[in-house]
Amino acid sequence: MDLKALYMYASVPALLLCCAATFIQSPTDVYGPVSLHEPTPSSARDFGAVVSDAPFAIMRPDSAADVALLLRALSSAPPRPRATVAARGAGHSLQGQAQARGGIVLETRSLPRAVAVVASDGDGGAYADVGAGALWVEVLEECLKAGMAPLSWTDYLYLTVGGTLSNAGISGQAFKHGPQITNVLQLQVVTGNGEVVTCSPTESPDLFFAVLGGLGQFGIITRARILLQHAPPKVRWVRAFYDSFEKFTRDQEFLISMPEQVDYVEGFMVLNEHSISSSSIAFPAHISFSPDFGSHGKKKIYYCIEFAVHDFQEDDGSSVDHVVELVSGGMSYVRPHMYSAEVSYFDFLNRVRMEEESLRRQGLWDVPHPWLNMFVPKHGIARLKDLLMDTVLAGHFDGAVLVYPLLTDKYVHLSMTKHISIIL
Repeated sequence: MDLKALYMYASVPALLLCCAATFIQSPTDVYGPVSLHEPTPSSARDFGAVVSDAPFAIMRPDSAADVALLLRALSSAPPRPRATVAARGAGHSLQGQAQARGGIVLETRSLPRAVAVVASDGDGGAYADVGAGALWVEVLEECLKAGMAPLSWTDYLYLTVGGTLSNAGISGQAFKHGPQITNVLQLQVVTGNGEVVTCSPTESPDLFFAVLGGLGQFGIITRARILLQHAPPKVRWVRAFYDSFEKFTRDQEFLISMPEQVDYVEGFMVLNEHSISSSSIAFPAHISFSPDFGSHGKKKIYYCIEFAVHDFQEDDGSSVDHVVELVSGGMSYVRPHMYSAEVSYFDFLNRVRMEEESLRRQGLWDVPHPWLNMFVPKHGIARLKDLLMDTVLAGHFDGAVLVYPLLTDKYVHLSMTKHISIIL
């Protein structure tokens, strides 16, 4: 195992493009046929709710040609103070990346969102051509009609394709399939000078690899061709609890060493009873794990691994039972606290939606979300855990800390690292 990652809940900053251009004094003077609109409250807000910068105008493009028209107008204007163009999908950036102070917010959700599934490209592969403004949940729903699905996901599906591909797109499948950016066959991109380019690993590869994970600094993604696989009807979802960080991380390494059997691996720190209840909203099995978190004065932290096995229902389910039995037999969790449930593939991938709906009912969704994501080298995991215990977790802390492993050989742009994310 090359890499262990601490990774926080999947919030993915939206696509951003900054290009040199004329600051707009009169939209009709500069843009001609480009249609701009008055700013909306959402154009000055993102999921982080920490930064709020109002743009001069917003644009709702109907096509890649509209995006190109805007960027050509900006890039060809006489040199004056610069205007910023920020592409905003679902607005899940954390520090204002989807905002443009005094500039233009380009709302990619208005782009065509059609999902075209191709079962085979002649070489046995399958893919979907997807509009960059489509939400991943929309992609999933359409692909499932053909019995197919993308290989890699984010934990939260209500993010745009263009937004996550401009970052990475990481979830519990990344140890097996890499992040979302490693499962892209082709992109349509509008560059900063307004050129519409189709690129791939063999066609304009420099642009292709720069745009994937490029935070929008090399162009705006308007369409993507995503690799697909056969989708399982159901998933066996398993959770196991730990009182030792060393056993917890060792078992995560064990799980990702079995990619033929295990399809998803994540985990999180169990800080208190609230951590158990809030993380179990979507988990359908009853969890009876009620440990002592520090009634005798010394705070105690526990940990939970969750993994999943795809169930293609080719028999009575005994093969999935056998895999879970085989895998769990090599794990060192606190007996007997392992729990499992059979859920549909869609419900498993869409599990965070239930947590979102619960938070919305409590008025806790549209609040500030300070957030930290890091890759941490495997050799630094124990030291980082001690640092968290001595600082962030030493006081009152109700945020989430997801902890899960990644392998560097599944990444295009990463060397030997680990990943941590913290919601404060």
